[in-house]
Order: sequence, then C-alpha cells, then structure tokens
Amino acid sequence: MSSQLLNSTPLSTTAASAPSTASVKVLPQGLSPRTHIPAHVYRHPAAVLLELCTSMKELHQFLPLIIKNGLYNEHLFQTKLVSLFSKFGSLHEASRVFEPIDDKVDALYHTMLKGYAQNSSLENALSFFSRMNHESVRPVIYNYTYLLKACGDNSDYRKGKEVHAHLLVNGFASNLFAMTGVVNMYAKCRLVDEAYKMFERMPERDLVCWNTIIAGYAQNGWAKRALELVIEMQEESHRPDQVTVVSLLPACANIGSLRIAKSVHGYVTRAGLESLVNVLTALVDVYSKCGCVGAAKLIFDNMKSKNVVSWNSMIDGYTQNGDSKEALALFEEMLDKGLQPTNVTIMQALHACADLGDITKGQFLHKLLCQLGLSSDVSVMNSLISMYCKCKLVNVAAEIFENLRGKTLVSWNAMILGYAQNGHVTEALNLFHEMYLQNIKPDSFTLVSVIPALAELSVPRQAKWIHGLVMRTCFDNNVFVMTALVDMYAKCGAVITARKLFDMMDHRHVTTWNAMIDGYGTHGLGRTAVELFNEMLKGPVKPNDITFLCIISACSHSGLVKEGRNYFAMMKEDYHLEPSLDHYGAMVDLLGRAGQLSEAWDFIQNMPIKPGINVFGAMLGACKIHKNVDFGEWAARSLFELDPEEGGYHVLLSNIYATASMWDKVAEVRVLMERKGLQKTPGCSLVDLKNEVHTFYSGSTGHPQSGRIYDFLEKLIDEIKAAGYVPDTNSIHDVEEDVHQQLLNSHSEKLAIAFGLLNTSPGTTIHIRKNLRVCGDCHNATKYISLVTGREIIVRDMHRFHHFKNGLCSCGDYW
Repeated sequence: MSSQLLNSTPLSTTAASAPSTASVKVLPQGLSPRTHIPAHVYRHPAAVLLELCTSMKELHQFLPLIIKNGLYNEHLFQTKLVSLFSKFGSLHEASRVFEPIDDKVDALYHTMLKGYAQNSSLENALSFFSRMNHESVRPVIYNYTYLLKACGDNSDYRKGKEVHAHLLVNGFASNLFAMTGVVNMYAKCRLVDEAYKMFERMPERDLVCWNTIIAGYAQNGWAKRALELVIEMQEESHRPDQVTVVSLLPACANIGSLRIAKSVHGYVTRAGLESLVNVLTALVDVYSKCGCVGAAKLIFDNMKSKNVVSWNSMIDGYTQNGDSKEALALFEEMLDKGLQPTNVTIMQALHACADLGDITKGQFLHKLLCQLGLSSDVSVMNSLISMYCKCKLVNVAAEIFENLRGKTLVSWNAMILGYAQNGHVTEALNLFHEMYLQNIKPDSFTLVSVIPALAELSVPRQAKWIHGLVMRTCFDNNVFVMTALVDMYAKCGAVITARKLFDMMDHRHVTTWNAMIDGYGTHGLGRTAVELFNEMLKGPVKPNDITFLCIISACSHSGLVKEGRNYFAMMKEDYHLEPSLDHYGAMVDLLGRAGQLSEAWDFIQNMPIKPGINVFGAMLGACKIHKNVDFGEWAARSLFELDPEEGGYHVLLSNIYATASMWDKVAEVRVLMERKGLQKTPGCSLVDLKNEVHTFYSGSTGHPQSGRIYDFLEKLIDEIKAAGYVPDTNSIHDVEEDVHQQLLNSHSEKLAIAFGLLNTSPGTTIHIRKNLRVCGDCHNATKYISLVTGREIIVRDMHRFHHFKNGLCSCGDYW
C-alpha cells in the first residue's frame, strides 16, 4: 500500500502543483489546527500506556487492547500509533495504520511525513510531502524542518533549495525556527557561504540560530571563522551556552589551537558549565587532539559522571597520541566498571590492538563484538579487517571480507591495503581489479593503497596504467596520490619520470620530498639527493625523521660520508629530532660501506640506545663487503644474541669465512643454522613480459623455456668471457672448478636476464627484480652483458637499483 506514495507528483514550487498562499490559510506560527478529543479517549488507560511505550514489543502488546476497547478509529490513537511505529523504525506498519483511514486529519499527515523523513529515503519523504499538497493538507513549520534536516543529512542541496523555495512561497520566510532549519541545511550541504547569507537576512537571531551557524563553520573546517562568530554573538548580547562550547571545541582541535582551547576552558569554568558531561567530554577530546593527553586524563579522572562518549574520547585520545597500550588498559577498566561499549569503543580498541600487533586482545575483541551484536556493523567489521591485517593474519581478514554483507568502499580499501602491507601484492591488485569490474569507484585512499603494491612489482607497464587511471579519475591534484606515483615511478626504475611529476606538483607534502629524495638515493644518485634536500631546507616544508633517514641512506649508497655525518648531527642539533634505531643503522651502513669499520664499531659502542638487529646487520654486511673477519665475528656474535628469525645474517658470516678460506668456521655456521632451524632465503628474480610475471630461482629448470634459456646463457657467457669477464668463484667452495662456474651461471638474475633477452626485440630495456642483494659475480657479468648486447638492464635488488649500460653500472661498483 505504501508503494502508492512513490507515484505522487514530485515536489514543485509552481502554482500548478502546490496551493498558493491565497488558497491555503496558514495558522499563526505555522501550527496544526486543534482537533477535539473526547475526555473518555485521552483519559483511557490505553492512551496512558501508549505515552509510556518504549519498544516495538510493548507496542504490539498494547495494540490488541486498543482494538478491543474500540479505540483504533480514534484520531488520537491513530496518530499516536503512526508516531510510535515510525519512532521504532517500522514505516511499513505505520503506513498500514495510515492508509486505510478515510477521514485523515492534518496531524496524521504531519506525523506520517515525520516518519518518512526519519526512516525512509529523501525521495520518498518529498513524494509524500507532494501528496500532502495535492490532498490540500495545510503545511506547518515542522514539515519543512523535517525535510530540511533530511536534505542536510543527505547533502542534497538541490532538493534542499526546492524545500527552501516552497517554505518561502508558503509564508515562512520570517519564521525564526524555519529559517534556522534552512541555515542548518545549507551548512550540512557544505554551502556554508549560502548558510551565512540566510543567517544575515534574518531580522532576528536567537541563541539557537547563532549556534547553528557557528557549528556550520566549525564542521566545515572554517575553525577561525567559527571563533570570530562567537565574538560577534557576544557583541549582540547572546551568551555562549553548552551547545556553543561543544561546537567550538572541535574547531579548536581541528586547527590545533591549544591557546584558544584553554581560553574556552576558562570560559566553561566562569560560566559554571564544568559539571556538564558533554562539555567536559569535548574538553577531553580537544586536549587529546592538541597533544595534551595528560591534561585530558586529568579532566577525565575528575569527572563526577561519565557516559560512554566520555570513555570513547579518552580511549581515542590515547590511541591518537601513540599510547595504544594505555588505550587498551582504559578500555579494560571501562569493561570492569560494567559499561557496555558501543561500536565506536570497539573500533578504537581494535585500532589500538592493530597498532600494538596484539592479536590475543584483538581476537578477544572479535568475540566481544559478536556478543554485542556488532558483527553486522560494517564500520566495526572494517576495523576488524584492518586489525587482522596489521597483526599479519591477512587470511583471516580475507575471510571476514568475503563474508561481509554491504561492503563499503572503506571495506575494499582496508582489504587492498592489508594485502599490500603484508606482501600479497598479486592479491591486492586482483582485488582492486575485481572492485573496478563491479563499478565501485576508487577514492584517494584506494589509490594510495594500490599504487605502493604496483611499486613493489616494479613493472613500468602497470605503473603507466595506474597513472592513466589517476588522470581519468581526476586525482592528479591530490598530493598524497601524486606522492604515491612519484614513489612508484622511482621504485619502477623511472626516476626521471618521478622527478617530472614531482616538479609538476603545485603543493608538496613532506612525504613528497621524502619519496623523491629516497628515489634518488636508491638509484645511487646521492649528489642529486643532497641537492634536492638542500632545496627543501630553503622552503616552507620542514624535514621530519623520515627525511633524514632517506638522505643519510642516500649518502650511504653513494659514499658521501662527510655529508651523511653532517645530516645526522643536523637532525639532532637543528631540528631536535631524536634518532631511532633506523637512523643509527643507516649511519653504521654509511661508515661501514666506506670501509671505516673501526669508526662504525665505535659508533655502535657509543650509541645512547641499545643497538638492534638492523644496526649489527649493517655492520655485518659491511664486513662482508670489505672481507673483515674480526669485526664480522664481533658483529655476528652480538647479532645472534638478539636471535634474528632470518637465516640471511648467518649466511653473511658464512660468506665472510668462505672468502677467508676458513672452511671449518663455515661448517660451524651451517651446524648452528641447522640447530636453530634457519634456512638460507633462495635467490629469486622476476621479469615482466606480455602481462605475465616470470619467476626464476637459482638453478631452477621449471620454466617452459628452461632449455632455450640455459643454451642461450651458455653462449652468452662465452661472449662476455671473450670481452673480458672473469667469473668470481670466491663464495663457492668444496666443489670442482667447472662446477663453480656452473653454479654461478645458474644464478636467478642471469636466468631472468637471458629470458628477457630471448623474448624481447633488440633495444628493449630489460627490467629485473631480485629479492636479495646482487652478488658480485652477477653484477660483473651483467655489466659485460649490457656491453655485448647493447641493451640497458635495470636490476632492482633488496636495497637499491643498478642501471647497467654499455658495460657500466650506475652504482659505480659502490653498493
């Protein structure tokens, strides 16, 4: 029956479809006419029961009593039933009461319209309002306020303007209540300038009206203007109340103005508002967002009464300030006090678990949210997906995603990012493709998630494809999307293209500078990285800790020891940034690569924090490069005490011993690895060809072209030997000389290069991705291969890029 309402004429402000002000007499103040209700009706116990009704279950229990007493056809009960069914979210049952009534009073229409506005689509609400006009129902103020609120909540300013026009035609232009609704509608549609025009035209403005425009500016990011309006409001003798304060404090948080927040706090105390829970909760929130979590906790602890929102604000404050451990402790305290968490509480706790990587508490929260009936809440499930991904249980996250009904764009983004961050690059790209096929339009978060996945593949063809998609979807002005593209092109070997995009950007974030500096560093262009860093120092964007890590690493890759030392000192002295273990590791790498092993070891010994695996790992790597057994043993001894999970460090020590022909020590390392259950990571190289990624492992013969590849490689090795190549067999022992060369010739990068040369036309650049550091022999061989074939070969290993061309490498043999 309710479907008939959808066929009504659309809302219009023309005289043909709406009664004119001459034909419709509007009551003073836009109120409904009174309907006489007999005393026996409104005094009946059933009427009292309806007034006390609090749930749909109770309503269904009262309904038979109403029918039995012959009250169902009374206007009072009909209107009240429509109101209650709508209130409890059952518009269908409200309509079943409404439609059969022959002599509908105006109040019944107004109540039904409220139900549509609050429980149905905006289109359905407007359609019913049009029906009211056609059935000569007098409009009242509340009709417009319900519709204006619905337009604002749906951000539909076009429909909102229609309602506004209809309101004016029907004589409510000077009604304060109605026009406040108009101001609120425009503000919620992000047309805050239009909202202010309406506000200015109002002949009188009360406190509610001022609060509405202040909230409009504050919620649309115009925090300073909101603060100015508070001053103007007081000049017109309107004293800010709790609503003003609760609107104003988030504005302070958005601009990070602790000074203004403290000023508002002072006003709260002077105005006697410090006992109000919502005001104190807003203060907790603003202090947390301004970085004063201690002050926030002090206010929180002194609150005489707290609601769940208060707890949520404090938990979020800890999470946003990086203290997830304390956030979870507060969450547990909340549970101990018997408070039931909301969906917001659960999402914040899941965020804290994700930050800590605490899967045990994360799984507890998973069970708890199911018990609370929140497993159908898409926002909560999105947070759960993110938590499992950050705790490295991406398979569990994928199962939740697959079973999730009503997936939103956030759901897709969370899963794509989860795959990408856990190294499941192919799955991330496949999911993005599936999303694309389902006509779900990506947003900037989608692109910022999927672009790094493509960067890991390091395939120029796919890099160009995603760049084209960014242009077509008009995200080429988004600083974070463009930063991701800069980073991607650099990681695909196209550092020149990356710089072109960097130069084209009108606005650059600190992450943009970091991406470009790091790109130059990994390509061995340390001098260019230094020039760019110096350019950054002259501009408004200040370097952060990541910037210094990038520039020190760039210096390390290019042997710029003096510059690297200066930047490490500058970080602490000029920018007051405390170095992390990553910075110390980069400094050890800088000194070690340059052969300054004694200084590197002294640097480690004098560190103000305990060295980690990365620091000793950098020292061990330097000892491998410079064949230093003594320092290598010291570094390895300290490293193994930290019990690294990877076998690569043991292999490094083994190689140091092998280079020094200390075979008994090599055997000891092998026994140690076996005892700890550690294995050497097999060398793996990838090459992209014709929309397919081909994978090669050292010594593998599983590729369909293996026979051709090994035959071609044998001839190629003969060619480069004739050009001067001499195999380096120092790292291989306990085998005959001919086996030495056979093992070297089957390294994964050589197989990948041979495949690339066989399957591409002359002049085509070969792109190879290697999971380990390029070995010395392959590095030397690739230089000669580029010379005899006339091809450019770009190899991305686990640390950096090598551009081989005409017998030379971009690293200058310093890597």
